[in-house]
Order: sequence, then structure tokens, then C-alpha cells
Amino acid sequence: MSFSSIFIRRPVATVLLMAGVLMLGFLGYRQLPVAALPEIDVPSLVVTTQYPGANATTMAALVTTPLERQFGQISGLELMTSDSSAGLSTVTLRFSMDRDIDVAAQDVQAAIRQATLPSSLPYQPVYNRVNPADVAIITLKLGSDTRPLREISHFADSILAQRLSQVKGVGLVLIAGNVRPAVRVQVNPAQLSNMGLTLEDLRAALTRANVNAPKGSLNGATQSYSISTNDQLVDAADYREIIVSYKNGAPVRLADVANVIDGIENDQLAAWADGREAVLLEVRRRPGANIVQTVERIRDLLPELRSLLPADVQLEIFSDRTETIRASVHEVQFTLLLTIGLVVAVIFAFLRRLWATLIPSVAVPLSLAGTFAVMAFADMSLDNLSLMALVVATGFVVDDAIVMIENIVRYIEQGKSGQEAAEIGARQIGFTVLSLTVSLVAVFLPLLMMPGVTGRLFHEFAWVLSIAVVLSMVVSLTLTPMMCAYLLKPDGLPESEASRGRDGRDNRSSVWSRMVAAYERSLDWVLAHPQWTLGAAGMAVVLTVLLYVAIPKGLLPEQDTGLIVGVVQADQSIAFAQMRERTLAVAQALRSDPAVAAVAAFVGAGSMNPTLNQGRISIVLKERGERQSLDEILPRLQRSTTDVAGVALYLKPVQDVTLDTRVAPTEYQYALSGMDAEEVAVEAERMTQALRARPELADVDNNLSNQGGALELSVDRENASLLGVPMQSINDTLYNAFGQRQISTIFTEINQYRVVLEVAPEFRTQKALLQQLAVASNGSGALVGSNATAFGQLASSNSSTATGIGNRDTGIPVGAGGTIPLSSLVKSRVTSTPLVVSHQQQLPAAMILFNVAPGHSLSDAVSAVKQVRKQLAWPSQVHGQFVGKAAEFTQSQTDVIWLLLASLVVIYIVLGILYESYIHPITIISTLPPAGVGALLALMVCGLSLSVDGIVGIVLLIGIVKKNGIMMVDFAIEAQRAGASPHEAIRRSCLLRFRPIMMTTLAALLGALPLALGTGIGFELRRPLGLSIVGGLLVSQLVTLYTTPVIYLYMERYQAWLRRRRQQRTQAPVVHA
Repeated sequence: MSFSSIFIRRPVATVLLMAGVLMLGFLGYRQLPVAALPEIDVPSLVVTTQYPGANATTMAALVTTPLERQFGQISGLELMTSDSSAGLSTVTLRFSMDRDIDVAAQDVQAAIRQATLPSSLPYQPVYNRVNPADVAIITLKLGSDTRPLREISHFADSILAQRLSQVKGVGLVLIAGNVRPAVRVQVNPAQLSNMGLTLEDLRAALTRANVNAPKGSLNGATQSYSISTNDQLVDAADYREIIVSYKNGAPVRLADVANVIDGIENDQLAAWADGREAVLLEVRRRPGANIVQTVERIRDLLPELRSLLPADVQLEIFSDRTETIRASVHEVQFTLLLTIGLVVAVIFAFLRRLWATLIPSVAVPLSLAGTFAVMAFADMSLDNLSLMALVVATGFVVDDAIVMIENIVRYIEQGKSGQEAAEIGARQIGFTVLSLTVSLVAVFLPLLMMPGVTGRLFHEFAWVLSIAVVLSMVVSLTLTPMMCAYLLKPDGLPESEASRGRDGRDNRSSVWSRMVAAYERSLDWVLAHPQWTLGAAGMAVVLTVLLYVAIPKGLLPEQDTGLIVGVVQADQSIAFAQMRERTLAVAQALRSDPAVAAVAAFVGAGSMNPTLNQGRISIVLKERGERQSLDEILPRLQRSTTDVAGVALYLKPVQDVTLDTRVAPTEYQYALSGMDAEEVAVEAERMTQALRARPELADVDNNLSNQGGALELSVDRENASLLGVPMQSINDTLYNAFGQRQISTIFTEINQYRVVLEVAPEFRTQKALLQQLAVASNGSGALVGSNATAFGQLASSNSSTATGIGNRDTGIPVGAGGTIPLSSLVKSRVTSTPLVVSHQQQLPAAMILFNVAPGHSLSDAVSAVKQVRKQLAWPSQVHGQFVGKAAEFTQSQTDVIWLLLASLVVIYIVLGILYESYIHPITIISTLPPAGVGALLALMVCGLSLSVDGIVGIVLLIGIVKKNGIMMVDFAIEAQRAGASPHEAIRRSCLLRFRPIMMTTLAALLGALPLALGTGIGFELRRPLGLSIVGGLLVSQLVTLYTTPVIYLYMERYQAWLRRRRQQRTQAPVVHA
């Protein structure tokens, strides 16, 4: 008794079992989360440190390098990059894919504690479990027509960001335009000098005046009292009344020497939403979190958040990535339903009977339902790739049932009862069905082992497809023969014995009859002229290789998600006021485009933007039906900003897959690193200039940013020492005056705010720096004195000792706290300095930035970069490599070759095991080259590159096309065992299997056709897969119907020759010496 006989004899149990599968599938489908793509997040952490007032080189030396030395000792760290800019250090750590991100976070925290950082650092390093190159999953805008931005920022920072960070799945909330309230003390150096005070005196006085510490309690016999004082100052009015000193017995208050205001912590930040100043909250997800579920939780929280805000403050959604994700998933769901309808229509067109159509069609919902149940159990998601797998599987899952029903029908036509025919037919065809399934699943094994991020991206695709195919085999071996046994009758068959002619021709259908007759005649001619067929098969192999070499190659298709991000870049020494004006002008120009729904922009150095000469742009496009494609919109947006002088605009569409871990204005990067920062910078500039001449590349630039304006002060150390002025005194004076130094903290019920010390804005010029500031000879601070003697006069003295200088008629008692004008101790010159210091793997690094020029592919661009690299002679210590998407592409090109070869080897091994033959697998594999030709031609004709999903389509073709070969070869082997000659066996097999081959091929083709022709949201990712399948099937179906029988006969002759050789050896006489 065969496996199928158990289910044929127990129809009730079989039906109930399948009903249970449907129920589990329904429950599983409801539990599946919706996502854009499978979760393939690279385990990464970002460590940020703020040190206001420090320039890029200072940040790199004092903060970034000590942290990198500790992080470099963490196991599992694959790549460490860092950017140090004014007041900000950002270190990005990317770990191996098998590294647990939570454990890695603990190691990072321990490394931070071990690092030796400056004691004056106002903020400790903070790490977040996010990918810095990820874009926000949802952006909220906060604004008001009546309140100042400092209050809006307070609500965003103290209330909204805190509550949003608590939402499950949120990794980080970044606030653009977060100026934060602060008390700013703007000192007038002249008034300070008149009062006999220094900036350091002022800083110390302010620090002592504002404290918040425990005081203890009083415990009496009957009562206890906690002790509190008015030691906490909370606003500018409180600070103005601070007594900082006494002069002639009268108090000197802070208001006498400074303008104290309730201002903002950072006055060089600005953000806009649709042309209106606002605060933007960008929510980044935690790696592994489901985007759709996380955004739904945030949306559910919005009413509560709005209730916490004043009525005149508006909280609105600016952009939501899940809108296009949901639309894309719905589009694929519709495609799935359409595909099911097309496949059922194909079955009915061939079988033309209700029950005969229903039996194989039942395999579709059962296989899909079972797949949903397994997906839910395995924590998979309902995303574009898993749904694409189900769409493709719809054309596969009916194949086994079609083969099964075809075989059972033959025995019913011979006069056997339904149950007997079902048991005999199922037992006979069971091995074929098993061979079809096992060989198809085997195709996906190399895909499951494909390394890299793109490989992991298609792991879920392969699993879903494999599960569906295995379940279809189970249905075909259980439910299909049972239904055939009880539902099929001779008069209800698709074709009766009387209607079927010799060799399977259908006399009732003139169209089908002519098709079979034409195939029979052409097959006889081909079998009579096998050399022509062999030549065509050889040409298919050669043509496949040539087309693969010639076709443009890419990584993943560019998606239109309705969101565009951009960078506005200006001269490196530009002032904040000008950068603010130009960024706003760019945003206004972009808003005027008819395809744009909303625009947000922000400028200022911070966690979202490293330098002052860059601004960030976010563009939300209108619905797909209301605008053109990205290919038309992006160039138009670029042209719309040409009237804004002095800026360059870089735009790139947001993608569902983020392969970078470094924020860059262009899609692709090439990194240079070495021991010597100057050598790296020189070679990076040389390479940038060379690449700009290549037509394959566009937007070529680099991130050196080493031309920022700087005022370099050269201190005369010898004379400063003679005058008793230590370097620390000069440094403190400059930091107090120009570093926006945060000298105290104001503690409130829900947040903490800073007190910022600086000189008044009118003194922030080079002239004022040298003429107004002075330093104390004992290092206590700076004093502007009208009676101070210039250092030049002091230097003219012949005395060589400090005491001698002090005794001269200079008006400065050096040994008793006199002051020296800063201009007497330093020489200044305008120079350049890096705005950003970049490291990669702890070495100085520079990034070459580029995009692919229109009309070229990523493979062209990568080849151009490699050619330029070979032409340039670099020092031995300078090294270069692609990073991000470009690195993933170069790796994938090697992986693809091995993937295809591994698929062929696995199929050969599996088929060899199934048939216990070395020869027959070669016959079946010979059907594959024409499929490759068709797939590559289809992509080239439609103007598409060969991307990873196109390669996956070719791998699927390997599994689909070889089914035809299996059906032919399997039947021919059985016919030979029954006594037929190889020629008669393969000829009869081709004619009898012509209809099931056409049915299964058409089912697979129509299953992929909606993917190839779809134009809805997300079609860019689906189209290459569908086109490669459709093109491959069309060509292979035409060719393999002829090449397979010819190659089968040649392989049989070869086997016969081998048998004769073995017989001759065994029959040869033994010659004795």
C-alpha cells in the first residue's frame, strides 16, 4: 500500500485534515506582521558625544580617538567609522550579523567607562541601537503661531521625545531645530574691565551662585523638618541680580557687566516645515523592530501627546514611511489574487471540466494557507518578498496536482474504477512528484546560504517558496488522488478515450489537435536531424555567457517610496546666517514643484548634521497617480534650485533597504584610509579630480571638508612665560569668550537646562578678539584695561626677567595680578581647518562620493572607479575600498557566480541520487541555458540591469524549467523499462507529456506575468523577478521541447557505448605468462 492509498481510503479524515490546514492558515495570516521587506538589519550602534566649543581636530584628539581605542578591543566588530566635527563626535560600530546587539551594547558601555575623556566634558557619551544611515520611519512637526521656538523646543524635548522613546520598537528620537531653552550671559568686556573683573572671575561666581544639593533635615522631639534654600536660580531675572564682586564697597551685579537673557542653548540651529519655522521629531526604529507596528503604536499615542500640549501648539505628521509600505503590500496581495485567478483559468482552459479544474486548483489555497501558518510560527512577516514568493509559488503548487491528475485520468480512461485508478496512478507517479519537489527545493539551498546583506534579504523568500512547494507536494499525494477517486467519472473527464487519439491528441479541439500535430511533425524532423538541435543547444550556452557579460548589472532596483532626502552644501567657511538663508531658499524652490506635497529643512551642526555648511532636506511627494516617475522628478528638482547661488544640492530617494552605516549625500562611496592624514587627503583629491572626468559617474565629490575658515593664534610662549601667563589662562579666556561655554545647570521638574557664558555678539570678530580681550599674568582670567601697556612696549625693555619687567613703568604689576592684552602675546592669521575629521578602523580616512550617471549602470560606475584607482600611483600606506552599497555590489557579483554554479551542482547531485544515474541529470540540466538566454534578453529589452532579484528569478527558472525535463525523462525511462526503444520511449514521452508541460509552464508564466507587467507601488522591486521568469519560460519552452529528447538519445547512446566497453573488458581473454 502506497502513501497516497491511506488518504484515498479515508476521505473524511483527509478532508478534515485539510480543513484544519485552512484554519491554521487563516489564524496565521491574521498574526503575520506587515513589513516592507524582511528584517535584515546590520547590528550597529552609534556613540555620540557633545563638547561645545571644541573644533573638529580637538574633538578627534580628546574624544573620538580615546573612544576608538577602547571600542577596537570589542569582539565581533566588523567596521568602525567616526566623524568628528565642531562640538560633536559620532562613532559608528557595525558588528557581524551573528552578534547579539544587546550584548554588544553592554560591551560598548563598558568601553565608554574605560575611555579617558576630558574632565570638563559637559555630556557623557551616549550610545543608541540604530543605523545612522536609516531614515525616520515617521517624522512629526511641532509648531505654533504664538509661542517662541524655545518654548516649542521645550515641549518637544521634555515631553514628546521622552514619550516617543518609550514606544516599543523606537530606537532613537532626533529633534531637528531643538534650540532648547537656556540662560545666556552675554558679557561686555569693556564693562567687565571697568569693574576690575575677568571672565574667569565671572564664570566662578556664576558657578557658585547656582547650586542644587542636599541640605539634610532637622529632627525634633515631635516634628521633623527637611531643609531647603533658595539656592536654585531658574531664569534670567534671577541671574541678573547675582552679586559677582564689590567695587569701592558697592556691589557689582551680573547685569552691570553682561546682558542676561532667557535665550536658547544653541543659536546656530534652525528648522522649517513647509516654509514655516518648526521643530521636527524624527523617529528612528530599533534594529529588528517592525516598522508598521511601531508606527501604528506612535499613531495611537498621538491623541494623548496632543492632550499634553497647550492648545496653541500643533503636533502633526510630516511624513510616514508606512503609507507606501502598506500600499506596496496591498498591491502584491492584489497581484496574488490575480495570479490565482489566472492559474485556475489556465487549468480550466486545458481540462474544460468543473471537477477536473477544481481538483488541482484546491492545491493553491491549501498550500498558501499552510505556508501562512508556518510563516507565523517562524516569526516571518507579510512583506513584499514573502508575498512575491507566494505569487511565484502559485504557478508552482498546481504542477504536482496536474501531473497527478493527468496520470490518474489515463487509468480511468482504460476502464478502471476511480479508487483503483487513483491508487495505481498515485503509486506510479509518486516518485515523479517527489523528484519534482525535491529538485525544486534543492535549487533554493544555495540561495539560503548566500552570504551578505542581500543574501539574507532573500532568505525568507527562499524559505516561503520552499514551504509552499513542499506543502503542494503533500496535497498532491493526499488530497488530489482522494478527490480524483470520488469525483472523476469517465463521462466527466477532460477528454474521453474516444476523444483522445493516438499519442495523446485531442480530436474534439481543433486548436489543440493542430498544436499536437504540429509538435509531432516538428519533433520527428528534429529527431531525424539531431546535429542541428545540438548546435542550437551549444549556441544557447555561448549566448548565455555573452549576454551575462554584456548586460548592465546593479544591486537592487531603485524604489519610488514617495520620499526623497537631500543635502544642501555650501562653501566650507560660510556663516550660519547665510547658510540659513540659502537652505530656506532651496526649500522654497523645491516646494514650488507640482509633484511635491511637503518639504522640511534644517541647518546647524548637531547629531543630524555634522557641519554648519550643510543643510538637510526632506521631500514628501504626492500620490503616485498625481505625479510623474522619479526619473522625471529628480532632474527637475535639481534644476529648480539653480537660481540659489553658492550651493550644491544632492538628492536621493529613500529606499526600504539600507545597506550603508554612514550618512552620505550620494548613493555610493569609496573610502581611502592610511596612517598619514595629509597623504590620504592628497590622494583623495587626486582621485576625485580623475573621477570627475569619467562619463559613467555623476556628483563626484569627497568629504574632506578641510577648508573651513579658521583663525590661528600663535602664542609667543617665551614671553608669555616671562609675563607669568600660562597657556591654560589663554585657553580659558578664549573658551569663556567664544566657546558658548556651559557653566551651570538649571534643574526643573521635568528637564535640565544650561547657563551659557559668552561675550556679546558685537565682540565676536577678529578685531575685537585681539583688541578687547586680555589675559591675567597669573592665569586667573582676562581683563580689558585702558591703562594696560602693550606687549610691544614691554618687549622693548632690556630686562630679561619678569621682576624687571614688573618694576618698569608699565602700569602692570605682573606679580600681583596684572593683565596683558591678548594682542601682545599672540599673532593671528586666517587659515583653513577641517570641518570634519573622519576615521575608518581608527585610521584617518576620506570618502569619495559618487552617483551613477544617467544611461549607465552601477557595474559601469564601479569599473570606472577601479580603472582610475589602477591608473593612480598611491603611497604604499594608503588603501582604498568600496563601502556601503558599492561594497555589497562588488561582493554580490562574486556570490552570484557561485550561487548559480552551486544551484547546478546541487540539482545534479539530487537528480543523480533520485535516478541512480550520472547521465540522466545531464539531460535534464541541458534544458537550462535557453532559460538564461530568455531571462537576460527580457531584462535587456526592457532596459533593466541584472540586479539581485533578477538573479533570484534566474535561480527560480532553474527549478521551473528542469521540471519539463524531469517529466519527459521520467516517463521515457519507464517506457524503456517496459521494452520500448530509446527513440520510441522519448518520442512517446514528449507527446504524452506535451499537455501537462504546457499547462505547468503556462501556470508558472501567468503566475509571474503580473509581477512583470505591474505598475503599482513597489513594482520596481518586483519587475526584474517577473521579467526574468517570463522571458526565460518563453524561450526555454520553445527550445527545450526539442533539445531534451535529442540530448536524451545522445546520452542513451553514450550509456550504451559505456556498457559495451565494460562488457568487452569482462569478456576479454586472460593471457597467462
